[in-house]
Amino acid sequence: MNAKKIVSLSLAAIMAMSVAAGCAKKEEAPSTGGTEGNAGAAKNVTLKMFQFKVEIAEPLAKLAAEYEKANPGVKIQIDTVGGGADYGAALMAKFNSGDKPDIFNNGGFSDLDKWIEHLEDLSAEPWVKDLVDVAKEPMTKDGKLYGQPLNLEGYGFLYNKDLFAQAGITETPKTISQLEDAAKKLQAKNITPFVNGYAEWWVLGNHFVNLPFAYQPDPNKFIADLNSGAAKIPGNPVFDQWVKLFDLQLQYGNKNPLQTDYKTQVTEFATGKAAMTQQGNWTQLQLTQTNPNLKVGFLPMPISDDAAANDKLPVGVPNNWVINKNSPNKEEAKKFLNWLVTSDMGKKYIVEEFKFIPAFKSIPADEKILGPLAADIIRYSKDNKTLSWNWFKFPGGEASSKKFAATMQAYVAKQKTKDQMLTEFQQTWDSLKK
Repeated sequence: MNAKKIVSLSLAAIMAMSVAAGCAKKEEAPSTGGTEGNAGAAKNVTLKMFQFKVEIAEPLAKLAAEYEKANPGVKIQIDTVGGGADYGAALMAKFNSGDKPDIFNNGGFSDLDKWIEHLEDLSAEPWVKDLVDVAKEPMTKDGKLYGQPLNLEGYGFLYNKDLFAQAGITETPKTISQLEDAAKKLQAKNITPFVNGYAEWWVLGNHFVNLPFAYQPDPNKFIADLNSGAAKIPGNPVFDQWVKLFDLQLQYGNKNPLQTDYKTQVTEFATGKAAMTQQGNWTQLQLTQTNPNLKVGFLPMPISDDAAANDKLPVGVPNNWVINKNSPNKEEAKKFLNWLVTSDMGKKYIVEEFKFIPAFKSIPADEKILGPLAADIIRYSKDNKTLSWNWFKFPGGEASSKKFAATMQAYVAKQKTKDQMLTEFQQTWDSLKK
C-alpha cells in the first residue's frame, strides 16, 4: 500500500511473473541448518522480519507458520509497520536501538543508496535468473543486485462499473475532458464522483505527484535536469496540466479529503459511496472482503486531452525484500527468500493469498485468482501502455515525498495557491538534492 522507475513490460514477462516475500533470523549462534525437510542438526533460529505491507500481514504470518512446520527449530518473527505509519523512521529506530531485523523492505534507487552499507549482495541467489527485467533496475548498483522484488503493482483511478452504468457512462474516459464529463453525469445522478483519501501522505506525495514526472517526455532526463538546475518545476507545462486534474478531483470529490484515511477511502469506494478513487491493485483484498460483488476496474489518470498519451497506468515494483548483511542468520534468511519464490507453498501464497502480480517468470499471473484490477494492469502492461514510478528517485527519498505531500495538503486546504505549491516543490527539491 504504502509505498521506481518502470519500463514497459512484455506480454511474455507479464503473463508469467512471480513475487517474493520472506523473513528469517537466529537467536544464538549463526545457523548452519538446511531448509525444508532438513533432518540435520537441531536449530534454534529466530528470523526477524520488519515489513510495511499491512494488507498481507495476516497471510504472511500463515505462510511463515508453514515454513516453520517444514523447518523445525526455525521461528519467523514478523513486525509490520505500514498504512499511515512511518516505516522509514521505524526502520531507522530499529537499527539505532540495536534490534536490527534480518529481513526488511527497501524501495530501491535513492532508498538503496541510503541503506546499501547494511545490505547483503544477493546477485548469486538462484532466483535472480528468474526475475522479469523491470524488477532489476531499482535494486541494482555497480552490477550487483541487493533486493528481491515483492511484486508488480499498478495504480490509477479505480471505478465502480455499476455506478458508471447507472449514470449512463458507456465509454471509459481517457482524457481530462472525458473524465470531467463522466464526473458531471455521476453527480447528476446524486453519485459522488471521487472519494479522495488525502489524509495519507503517500497517496499525494508518492503516487499523485508522480504523474507530472511520469508524463514528462523523458522522466529521467527531467529529474537529472532538476538536479543540475537546467529544469524547474514552476512554469513546466506538464505540472500545469497536472494541477487541472488535482482541481477536478477536489471539485467533484468528498467534502473531507484531508480527514479521509486509507481504510475509510477504500471502504467508502467498496460500498458504493463514490464512483472513483485513486488507488492501486493492492486494494483488491480489502475490496473483495468488503463487497464481494463489486465490479471494479482501472481508469487512467489523464492530465490532458491527448487520449493516446493519457491512456496509461503507472506500473512498477512497490518494494523489495533485503537482508541485513551483518546478521548472523543471513544464510538462513537467504534460504527462506529462496523458498518463498521457488516452493509450491510460497508460490501459492504469493498469487492466491497475497494477490500479488508476480515479478518472476516462473510463477504464472492467473487473472482469475488475482482479480480484475490485476487483470487490467496485466492488459495495460501487455499493450505497453505504462507510466514510470519515480518517487524513489526524488532527492532525499521519502523526505521529499512527505514535504511534497504537506504542500499538497495545504493546497487542498486552500492555504496555498497553485503557484505557491509549485514553488515549494522546487524549494523542496533544491534543498534536498546533492
